[in-house]
Amino acid sequence: MDVLGIDEITYGADDLPACKTFFSDWGLKLVEENEGLLAFETLNGCRVLVRRSDDPALPPAIEAGPTLREVVWGVSSAEVMDRFGAIVRGLPGAYEDAAAGRIGCTDPNGLAVRFQVTRKQDVDVECAEMNTWSHRPRVNQRSPAYERATPIEVGHVVFFVKDVAACEAFYRKHFGFVQSDSYPGRGAFLRCADVGGHHDIFLLQTPDPKAGLNHVAFTVRDIHEVFGGGMHMSRQGWDTQLGPGRHPISSAYFWYFKNPAGGLIEYYADEDQLDEHWEPREFEPGPTVFAEWAIEGGLDGNTRRQRNAKAPEGKFLTDKPKS
Repeated sequence: MDVLGIDEITYGADDLPACKTFFSDWGLKLVEENEGLLAFETLNGCRVLVRRSDDPALPPAIEAGPTLREVVWGVSSAEVMDRFGAIVRGLPGAYEDAAAGRIGCTDPNGLAVRFQVTRKQDVDVECAEMNTWSHRPRVNQRSPAYERATPIEVGHVVFFVKDVAACEAFYRKHFGFVQSDSYPGRGAFLRCADVGGHHDIFLLQTPDPKAGLNHVAFTVRDIHEVFGGGMHMSRQGWDTQLGPGRHPISSAYFWYFKNPAGGLIEYYADEDQLDEHWEPREFEPGPTVFAEWAIEGGLDGNTRRQRNAKAPEGKFLTDKPKS
């Protein structure tokens, strides 16, 4: 396996104080801060950097305003780096930083793509077991309820692209990405290798093609952490875009929020795991394809009900209000 997943992402943003509060509420650990930089880490050491949009060290933006400026993919070995080095030298935006141990180039959408030997660490976290009719592993044990989320890693990125065919070919031909599913002519779900989660990057071409960030998704341990993290963000006053809900294509549970660093941001869990025997499917875009179910506007973190719904008045749902 050559590419193992995302090691680091970098945003260019305008309001760093708001971003500091947002990502801290999101559950990331702040590991470095100075006048023009915020550096956060997930549980496994995946890094999330936020720099000022006008920082000259940032790669060019693919769209106006706050957005993602760079994606660093972790690879399995120095041998892979040598092989990829020969490839990127022949591609647009060829990049090499020997001191940082990174190489890269620019993809057809204008995004800075980088590679390094992965610096993430394996982590062991306790996750909830799910009891079904035919498989009941959770015995004499309650499922957890979380007051907030602590993301494990950056699981995938999603971009609007001007040419989905060209972008898909770039990642598959040069770096071994594999198609999981697709919207023919409109979208490509790609995973880093045959064996892995449903997608590490999703490329989406809208009817009016454009380049831009759709969202960055953070993996959490289970569905309960999706709910707990989302309700904590709601209590902190951050705006839900959509969720919680469930994607039928990847099977993942999700909750999307608006992100001051650019685009949307997602908690997700329980995505499909695929291997070399998986046969890619084709879908026609539509609301029921995107979500099996979803809650518009999110849940209120205090009442634990849909936003603007009346809170219960008694200790039990069966309590009747006094007349």
